[in-house]
Amino acid sequence: MGTITSRRRKDGSIGYTAQIRIMRDGAKLYQESQTFDRKQTARAWLRRRETELAEPGAIERTKRKGVTIRKIIEQYLDEYERVRPLGKTKRATLKAISETWLGEIADSDLNSQRLVEYAQWRMSEEGGKVQAQTIGNDLSHLGAVLSIARPAWGYEIDPSAMPDARIVLKKLGLISKSKERDRRPVMAELDKLLEHFFEMQQRRPSFINMPKVVAFAIFSTRRQEEITRIRWDDLDEQRQAVLVRDMKNPGQKIGNDIWCHLPDEAWAILQSMPRSRPEIFPYNAESISASFTKACKFLEIADLRFHDLRHEGVSRLFEMDWDIPRVASVSGHRDWNSMRRYTHLRGRGDRYSNWVWLDKATK
Repeated sequence: MGTITSRRRKDGSIGYTAQIRIMRDGAKLYQESQTFDRKQTARAWLRRRETELAEPGAIERTKRKGVTIRKIIEQYLDEYERVRPLGKTKRATLKAISETWLGEIADSDLNSQRLVEYAQWRMSEEGGKVQAQTIGNDLSHLGAVLSIARPAWGYEIDPSAMPDARIVLKKLGLISKSKERDRRPVMAELDKLLEHFFEMQQRRPSFINMPKVVAFAIFSTRRQEEITRIRWDDLDEQRQAVLVRDMKNPGQKIGNDIWCHLPDEAWAILQSMPRSRPEIFPYNAESISASFTKACKFLEIADLRFHDLRHEGVSRLFEMDWDIPRVASVSGHRDWNSMRRYTHLRGRGDRYSNWVWLDKATK
């Protein structure tokens, strides 16, 4: 099936051209050739390609026109949205990747070298001069796309491309995880926020009920997206628990539904909500985040994010001497090792035992 021919080049060196020609019913079905400096290398390439092309469907896959990474990302965004809306950050990141030169690469041409090259380019002036953790986020989101592109849609994605690239980039120090936050609100900050939100609620009753949302976030330890997805029919009245749908979890989100216990304070806040909609908190998650961020800026509260309320809630339970399994039954953590970050304790006991805003939030 394959032959090797030698030819002297203009510079006097000898090149060895390995050629594969596949005939079927007297007609040429497929042809491929490549030239090497050494005959031994040409022979090794020939053996490898002959073995690969002998696999069922290999010739058809080789002849097919490649699909670009951009098209694959677009398909992912389109089909994912039909199941569950993507987060704003993930969608924006994938769109940005698709519009770079990496988006023009064909599926079969994407390998670890291209991914390493992309990371190096992102750190350059031309690529935006981003930090290592930003590159890590880029590859994490792209990896989610590539992980299903082959099994779900049959695209020719090398399954080892991303893992190999990550190994190289970690050794080079070009990717890193985002720094874990340890920010917790102090009581004075929460007093300012709740006073501000109650005032807003009195002036605009149709406004998002941020006092209840903020208090529920602390006592339930729920993320903002999870809060807005909770429905009345997700409650188990006897167990005082809630089914948290599509809980965030590395490698799995869609279908990751977890039953979580609701402490008494969270349960009281939840029961005080009007039963006018299927959702208990019928708000937009991004609107909650925007309202919280705007309030912090207005009140001059520095570096506080809505997600820090979850950190506060989990830390509170540890300060109350709850053990890890009991805390995990509320937070939904599956990996107890990941709970070690909640060690920024501020003494023992419950500093919310006489919190004036809790009574107001349950009315």
